[in-house]
Amino acid sequence: MARRLRPEGLDFAGTAPVRVVFAHDVRAPAERVYHALADDVPGWSAWFTAVACARALDGGAGRDVRLRGGARFRETVLAAKPSELYAYRVDVTNVPGMRALVEEWRLAPAGSGTRVRWTFATDGTAVFRGGARLARPGLGRSFRSAVAALDRRLAG
Repeated sequence: MARRLRPEGLDFAGTAPVRVVFAHDVRAPAERVYHALADDVPGWSAWFTAVACARALDGGAGRDVRLRGGARFRETVLAAKPSELYAYRVDVTNVPGMRALVEEWRLAPAGSGTRVRWTFATDGTAVFRGGARLARPGLGRSFRSAVAALDRRLAG
């Protein structure tokens, strides 16, 4: 059953009870990485294997995302600064115990490419928070795999 979450702002990425942050360098320039994140929302399923399908809503102000395994998210874009930052919060989900979620993708120059830093900031019931902390290694593997696939996609 879908539930409405707390409408957190961008600052939640730095203050959430559970925060996991990962970074990975890619060869692609920030402009191309940003385009893949913010403008080619349906393309997420081609490089982020956890994403079954994604589509932009309301002219890019929102997103509808479905993960493999059945999780669903209706999101609002909080920040869209080309070549720098793309962030969104989850407004509605079917994930049990979740109360708030903000994801932030920051891009910065790194050698001849781009450093991609992803923050997964969440809150929920005690059981959910514990599970989210235990999921850190899996989230890290998923992120690194996705960003490496994105880099290959952008190079091709």
